[in-house]
Amino acid sequence: MAKLNVGLLFGGCSREHEVSIISAQAIYQALQAPSNLAQYNIKPFYITKVGSWHSGDVAEQVLTTAKAAQREEKPNLWQFPSDTSEVDVWFPILHGPNGEDGTIQGLMQLMQVPYVGSGVLCSAASMDKIAMKTVFAAAGLPQVKYEAVTRAQVWSDPCVYTKLCDHLEAEFEYPCFVKPANLGSSVGVSKVRSRSELEAALDSAAAYDSRIIVEAGVVAREVECAVLGNDKPKASVIGEITFDSDFYDYETKYTEGKADLYIPAKLPDKISQLIQERAIQAFQAVDASGLGRIDFFYIESTGEVLINEINTLPGFTTTSMYPQLWQKTGVEFPALVEKLITLACEKAKASKL
Repeated sequence: MAKLNVGLLFGGCSREHEVSIISAQAIYQALQAPSNLAQYNIKPFYITKVGSWHSGDVAEQVLTTAKAAQREEKPNLWQFPSDTSEVDVWFPILHGPNGEDGTIQGLMQLMQVPYVGSGVLCSAASMDKIAMKTVFAAAGLPQVKYEAVTRAQVWSDPCVYTKLCDHLEAEFEYPCFVKPANLGSSVGVSKVRSRSELEAALDSAAAYDSRIIVEAGVVAREVECAVLGNDKPKASVIGEITFDSDFYDYETKYTEGKADLYIPAKLPDKISQLIQERAIQAFQAVDASGLGRIDFFYIESTGEVLINEINTLPGFTTTSMYPQLWQKTGVEFPALVEKLITLACEKAKASKL
């Protein structure tokens, strides 16, 4: 049986470019396992921060050094490497905008080549926090109180802006959170405790996105569940994140020693089971496929489990929560990567029936 050519696609035009490279390194290493080498040829493809595609020596060097390529003076946008046509199945590990928001998924759909992960609809809806929460609400999933705000409201005349802030203060107690709707890894997120911080946070979020979300703060444990599968998804054991910072911001996520992961989380069995059930419910509500990590708030004082968000292309380093959750569930990293490629091929085959 001929080997499949796996196109490992990483980098990308987002603030999570460097995180993507590290995830790609881990996947590349997993594909070097003897069981995977027997099935797959690995072809790395690197997208620069300005959008140029590279394979061969450039992609290999970025993978080896974990350093982004130098910015090009004249990028060749939409000029794909010649060996792009040789790819049998894509493994995109592009985090954030232009990677997990449906854009690259739409391109691969047009290429008519299988790819790991969710399709256009799920990716776009899950990347936009407002759309995602709307879907979850329709599915009956409990979540924190939230309200959508637009850049036009924030960057308006003083009278409109003052009324907006008055309204938000009436609706939300401090502390609350202000987030751009379409960014990952907590980029642009602010925890606010006063009117002045609220105004600064709204202005900051508006600089990142035209859509903004304001969420109520809760005193809760932050727990996560990984889901794997297509039509019959399975849920992993539950993991918990603890940290000393105000919230799980970008620095805390990606600085070693800033946060601790506990897998499995010490939770009552009925709470763990409820989280797993709701993780699968959320996965199916947005029509996800392949993989997803679903984050929850567990309020011990009341026993409530509130969904926070779904990540359709979560961090994939060997120390990231998603692969660790599956490792503790009994699926080792190389086997997890192989399973995701298999699921991608199965989904593509089923869609052509």
